[in-house]
Amino acid sequence: MLVALGLVADAVVHWVFAPEMRFVQGGSIRGDWLFYVQAALAAAVAVLVLGMPRRWTYAVAFLVAGSALGAVVLYYFVDVGALGPLPNMHEPVWYAEKTISAVGEGVAALAALVGFLTTRDPEREREGERSRV
Repeated sequence: MLVALGLVADAVVHWVFAPEMRFVQGGSIRGDWLFYVQAALAAAVAVLVLGMPRRWTYAVAFLVAGSALGAVVLYYFVDVGALGPLPNMHEPVWYAEKTISAVGEGVAALAALVGFLTTRDPEREREGERSRV
């Protein structure tokens, strides 16, 4: 549940702020599209984790949440400029919505890591039972 809630917080903040990122310059991908893709990806992975809590869904959730958290922290502290097709997303200000997104990403990443480490996949358990018989 924590993974999904954190990813939903991330998705909502990115979706709401996407129009404001339209004019972010740099790479060939506009900032608004980057935000819309992040929002859609986070929402889709939240649904996946809720509907199918498996090790692989937790791994995907960890990658999505962890990379988003890494990006927001990196772009806060460092002006790396445009990276390939990605625009220059440097924003050295912090505000409530960014905090909500970052906390959601952090909670989702940590919970996904715990889920990955503690969840047993039913397919593997069935294979183990068959080999014991």
